This record gives sequence, structure tokens and C-alpha cells, in this order.
Amino acid sequence: MQRTAVNPWDWSIKLGYNQAEVIEGTSRQVTVAGQTAVDEHGAPQHTGDMRAQIALALDNLEAVLAGAGMTLANVTKLGVYATDVDAAMANFDLMGMRFGPHQVAPPMTLLGVTRLAIPGLMFEIEAVAAD
Repeated sequence: MQRTAVNPWDWSIKLGYNQAEVIEGTSRQVTVAGQTAVDEHGAPQHTGDMRAQIALALDNLEAVLAGAGMTLANVTKLGVYATDVDAAMANFDLMGMRFGPHQVAPPMTLLGVTRLAIPGLMFEIEAVAAD
């Protein structure tokens, strides 16, 4: 897979994502449902702790990708939902810590929402990945 960043402006790069990417030479695509801070039984974890919820949601995203034989390096698009955008942004260094080693900055949308499907959850991340 070859990725070519498209950034008419550089401000988004400073936030850790490209405005767009041209993806070429892929053979498979995986669409990952929103991952949240739940355990293996679907029980919410880390109520009231945005940082811990982001970390666990990323763990869960990585686990799903691994099940498809992929890593965060394969992610081509992210959708992020947060009940408190300011708190999420204050902890977005976690995103850089996870995606940075893979040297990818997939296009991303962050939306503030009033609540997520399960009460107590504050952060959800969905992805599209390809190889």
C-alpha cells in the first residue's frame, strides 16, 4: 500500500492528521466499528477518566485490527466521537503515541456528541484500514 499525503495547508499536520491521503495498491479493506472503553465482556471501564478511556479504546482498536491481520499502520481514516471535546483534545497525545511509531497520520474527524451508546462512555473511535 502506498500513501500520499494531501495537505494544502500544514495546520492539521501539527494536530497529527493529514487533510487527505491518496491510497494506492491495496488489496483488502477493513471497516472497524466504533471502539470504546469496554472490557472483553462489553462492560464500560474507567468512568469519568477520559485519558484511560482513550487508551482502552485504542487498545480495543488495535485488537480488532490485529484480528484482521493489520496494525495502526494500515488505518486510512478515523472517526472520533467525544462527549467532551476539550477533554479529548487535552489527551490527544495518546493518539500520537500510538500512531506516531507507525509514521502515519490518517485523515480524521472529531465530533462532539451529547452521549455515546452506553452511559458513562466518553470516547469512541472508528476506523477504515487497508493493506
